[in-house]
Amino acid sequence: MRTRTTTRVAQYAALLGYLVFLAFPFLWLISTAFKPPRELGSLHPTWIPENPTLDNFRQAFDEQPLLQAAGNSLVAAVSAALIAVLIATPMAYVMARHRTRLARAATGWVVVSQAFPLVLVIIPLFLVLKNLRLIDSLAGLILVYVVWALPFALWMLVGYVRAVPTELEEAAAVDGAGRLRTLVSVTAPLLAPGIVATGLFAFVTAWNEFFFALVLLKTPEKQTLPVILTHFIGAEGVADLGPLAAAAFLATLPSLVVFAIVQRRITGGMLAGAVKN
Repeated sequence: MRTRTTTRVAQYAALLGYLVFLAFPFLWLISTAFKPPRELGSLHPTWIPENPTLDNFRQAFDEQPLLQAAGNSLVAAVSAALIAVLIATPMAYVMARHRTRLARAATGWVVVSQAFPLVLVIIPLFLVLKNLRLIDSLAGLILVYVVWALPFALWMLVGYVRAVPTELEEAAAVDGAGRLRTLVSVTAPLLAPGIVATGLFAFVTAWNEFFFALVLLKTPEKQTLPVILTHFIGAEGVADLGPLAAAAFLATLPSLVVFAIVQRRITGGMLAGAVKN
């Protein structure tokens, strides 16, 4: 009994330490965003601003086109997420239900492709987009985001499809439903948590992506929010800390809001009781 209690306490302590590790940067970012310049330069920083101010937010919006950049990021992230999910869902169903050598090879290639560094593909990718005349355009950036998110999205959805009992599809076929009707009316609703989780992954990846956007977008009016954040750092590497923290804090809010909205759909349990022996 004492050993079990000690183990449980150690588990909770480790979980608490991990949560503190994750939360510290975000909490410090919020604190910095509301601090006046005098507190930002203090040799004895505090967690809670002594004289909180909104001047950093005003200065951030005055110095950089944050709303326009946020709109570009939103268009790119939402478009990439929707397209990636629409392409990956039927592909995942075929790979999960037809376990041929080709399907296994495709699954292995999906996993291996995630190990490729961005620097390895940026030059050929740039040349391809240049030939398609998609350099310095949101359409070209969306295409890159879809291609980059598709392998992992496909790998995620394959696991969700395999978790759907085949007995449900067989029962629908016995009742006279065709393959398309079975997919739409039986399988797709049960895949909703997986589709939402995959779309969320693609959205957050595209929203936070920096390297591709930096290389492919040159016009300031077309740049995304992560690229605009670098403009708060001067030529000598000195950061305008207050406005930078304020802009970075605003940039994290969409991901948090999206996750808060869809987190209930991500949790499991929708298949519970679907098949009874």
